[in-house]
Amino acid sequence: MLGNFFEVIAGLVLLIWGADRFVHGAGAIARNLGVAPLLIGLTVVAFATSAPEILVSVVASLRGEPGLALGNAIGSNIVNIGLVLGCVAIIRPIQLRSATLRREMPALLAVSLLTVSLFLDSYLSRVDGLVMLTSLVIVMIWLTRLGMKSSPSDPIQQDFEAEIPVGVSMKLAIFWLILGIATLLIGAQLLVDGAILIARGLGVSEVVIGILLVSFGTSLPELAVSLVSALKGEYGLAIGNIVGSNIFNLLAVIGVAAAIAPTAMAPTVLSLHIFVMVAFTLVLFAMTYDYDGKSELSRIEGVALLAAFIAYDTYVVLQNVTMHE
Repeated sequence: MLGNFFEVIAGLVLLIWGADRFVHGAGAIARNLGVAPLLIGLTVVAFATSAPEILVSVVASLRGEPGLALGNAIGSNIVNIGLVLGCVAIIRPIQLRSATLRREMPALLAVSLLTVSLFLDSYLSRVDGLVMLTSLVIVMIWLTRLGMKSSPSDPIQQDFEAEIPVGVSMKLAIFWLILGIATLLIGAQLLVDGAILIARGLGVSEVVIGILLVSFGTSLPELAVSLVSALKGEYGLAIGNIVGSNIFNLLAVIGVAAAIAPTAMAPTVLSLHIFVMVAFTLVLFAMTYDYDGKSELSRIEGVALLAAFIAYDTYVVLQNVTMHE
């Protein structure tokens, strides 16, 4: 079991470093091709920060463990809102000045509700997977149009402008992109191997391991990006990164898993985990709605998000401990 944990840790280290290089390479290539920074941020960077989850999903599904991919996607969205945004808001309240970001939030809510509607029959079919992947294409087109229509003075525009690499040659950018993908793939293989063996050793389902362990690890790039962005005062990037990543987690990660390996879902996915994910999304939507005129995610709201995340994870752990006593 100890060896499996080391395997998971090694996989996570490779995933985090690979994701960083992949984002760097993809952003530099897009900038070299003359793509506007806001467009790069809304599409390329959002997709690239979800690359760990997507590759874990592909590897797990090919190994016949789609439950791990499912748990990873749902768990990552909960981690991103509860842990990542909660911690960031506690350290520094997040200013919400971006009109682009406000338009992106309803898209995340719509994608979450689409996911729930496809889950209602407790079975993920290839058709469901294709619906999600088609929706991903539609969302990408919509985000591109949103980026093109956004005001040049939108704060998120300056945030992306500051963060996307400048002066990286095309050859070097392609090198980092390829190295990033290769590292991500090796990391995903190690992580999935270790996670499956840990789940079997503990006698819990792959969904639970995906929610508790894998999702935390694959969300570390988002935590790093959001914390650094908030400390630099790039608030649009801090929260925009999470919103974009959550959209891609649902449509790409679950869509890929369902397309590769259709699966029946454990009863707790519908009765607990997906319900909690939607609840977190609704709470974030309410918190980012400018009802008090302050336009910020405050420290108190950050504490509430973090406390809810800890309570949920504690409940899942206790539920599984009780079941195996």
